[in-house]
Amino acid sequence: MQAVTLTSGAERKLVLLLAAMQFAHIMDFMVMMPLGPQLIRVLGITTDQFGWLVSAYTITAGIAGFVSVFLVDRFDRRHALTSLFAGFLLATLACGLATDFYALLAARCMAGMFGGVLTAIIMALIADCFPESRRGAVTGKVMSGFALAAVAGVPLGIYLANHFDWRAPFFFVAAFSFPMLLVLPRWLPSVPARDEGPIRIAGTLREVMGDSNHLYAFVLVSALMLAGFSVIAYISPYMVANVGLTEAQLPLIYLYGGFGSLITAPLIGKLSDHWGRVRTFRIACLFSIAPLLVLTHLPVAPLWVALVVTTFFMILIGGRVIAAIALFGSISHPHLRGRFLSFNSAVQQVASGVAAFLPTLVLTQDAQGRLMHYDWVGYGAVAMTLLSIWLAGRLEVRG
Repeated sequence: MQAVTLTSGAERKLVLLLAAMQFAHIMDFMVMMPLGPQLIRVLGITTDQFGWLVSAYTITAGIAGFVSVFLVDRFDRRHALTSLFAGFLLATLACGLATDFYALLAARCMAGMFGGVLTAIIMALIADCFPESRRGAVTGKVMSGFALAAVAGVPLGIYLANHFDWRAPFFFVAAFSFPMLLVLPRWLPSVPARDEGPIRIAGTLREVMGDSNHLYAFVLVSALMLAGFSVIAYISPYMVANVGLTEAQLPLIYLYGGFGSLITAPLIGKLSDHWGRVRTFRIACLFSIAPLLVLTHLPVAPLWVALVVTTFFMILIGGRVIAAIALFGSISHPHLRGRFLSFNSAVQQVASGVAAFLPTLVLTQDAQGRLMHYDWVGYGAVAMTLLSIWLAGRLEVRG
C-alpha cells in the first residue's frame, strides 16, 4: 500500500535528498578507518583503542536500531528523519571538536546512535512513498550515495586530513549536512504515525518476530553481512602484504570500486523492478562468487589486475545489497514496516561487527608478514552467499 502520492518534481527532490543523506552518513562511517595512522600518532592512542573507535559506531547503531523498533512507527516519518539527521550532524561536529580519545569515543557512539537508524527510516520512507513496481529503481538511486561516498567522499576526506588534520573530514561532513537539515522539513513528505497508544515491548516483539517472513529476512541479512564484511574488512592489509600494493595505492581500490558501483547501482535497481527482487538478488549473488574467490586467492599481481578484481568484487557485492534492500522494503505489512526495517538494521549492524571479528580466529601472519588463510575466509563467504540465495526464495513479497 502506497501511503502518499508525490508529484514528479517532489519525487526528484526526495530521491536527491535521501541520496545526499546516505552520502553524508556513509562518508562519516567510512572515513574513520583510513584516519587510523594519524589518530594513533596525534592522540597517542593504541591500535586497540582505535579499534574501539571503529567498532563503537556499529555497536551503538545496533543498540539504537533495536530500541527504535518500539518507537519508529509512533512518529511521522518526516519528524523522525529530521530529528535523527539533526542528531547525526551534531555528533559529527562533536567528532571534529574532540580533543582526546574518550571525547572522540563518546562522539562516535553518538554518531552511531543517530546514523545507524537513518538508513532504516530512509528505506521505510521509500516503501511508503513509491509503488512496489518502482522501489528497486529508487533504492538504486538512493544507494548511489553509498558509492559516491567511496569514490569521492573517502578520497576527499583523506585529502583534507593530510592537508589540514584529522578533524577536517568531520567538519566537512557537518558543513555538507547543514543545508540538508534546513530543507528536510520542506522536501520530506509527511507519512503519519502508524502506531498509537502505550508502548508494548512484548507485543511489538511478538509482531515483529512472530512473522516467519521477518525471521527469514533477519537470517538473510546476517548471512549477507558475513559473506561481505568478513572479506571487505581485510582487503587493505591483504593487498599490501600479499598482492604487493603500496599503502599509497590503496585509495585507488575505493576510487575505481566506488566509480563502478556509482554507474551500476541505478541499473541494478531498475533490473530488480524488471526481473523481480528475488531473481535479481540471486543473480547478483551467483555472479559475486567468482570475484570473491579470485580476490581471496590473489597472489602477487600488477596494480591493474588487483584493481580489476576489486572493482568487480565491489560492484557485485554492492549490487546484491541493493537488491536485498529493495526486497526488504516489500516483505513486511505496511503497519509493521518501520519496526521491521529498524530491527533489520540492528541485526545488520551486529552481523557486520561479527563478520569483521570472525576472520581473526583463522587469520595469521607468516614470517614475511603475509596474511595467511584469507582463502578460508573466502570459502566461508561463499557458503554464506549460497545460504543467502536459498533464504531469498523463502521470502514472500507483500507489496
